[in-house]
Amino acid sequence: MPLIAAGGRPTVTEAADAAQVSRRTAYRYFPCQEKLLAEAALEALRPAIDAALAVAPHGDSPDEVEGRVRALVHAVHRLTIENEQHLRTMIAVTVRETPSGVPRRGTRRLDWIESALAPLRGQVGRAAYRRLVSAMALCVGIESLLVLRDIRGLAPAEALRVSEWMAVALLRATLASVPGDRPPPRGSGPRGSRRRMPGRNRGPTRA
Repeated sequence: MPLIAAGGRPTVTEAADAAQVSRRTAYRYFPCQEKLLAEAALEALRPAIDAALAVAPHGDSPDEVEGRVRALVHAVHRLTIENEQHLRTMIAVTVRETPSGVPRRGTRRLDWIESALAPLRGQVGRAAYRRLVSAMALCVGIESLLVLRDIRGLAPAEALRVSEWMAVALLRATLASVPGDRPPPRGSGPRGSRRRMPGRNRGPTRA
């Protein structure tokens, strides 16, 4: 938004006039200046997430998709910590709003998750894909951080490890439910478990 990029703090009315949209429409999405400014600040984070995903693996193998998910979790967590005050403001403003039939928050998080999971689209089934996107939305972002820090009392680094573990676990569970012989991601089996090779000598059999 040019007015904010120039260092201004426009009201919702001023922003609507500058964007040449009706004030009524603007107030449907931004009922107060506080939410407008927080949303604009957070929208500026898109290039950083896009850049993180641009250098992440792009193949459709389980390991490559997992690499994209890990890159997303790390990037979103870092930016959430850096912009925690804006995000807490967004939460405070949103919970005071009366539902109006339009999304009360931006869709940035879903856009990023779908970008990270893009190689899986069409491979795991529509219902499974939608479920994975919805579940992963709980693993990243300010809500996840609020639970892990405010309720669990975790430090930022530990909160990141938990968020990453949750996201990867959801991905692996989804891949494991797909029929076929796709190999599981490396390290997805229990630690210390070994598969016995067919025909291997197992020692004498006692009667």
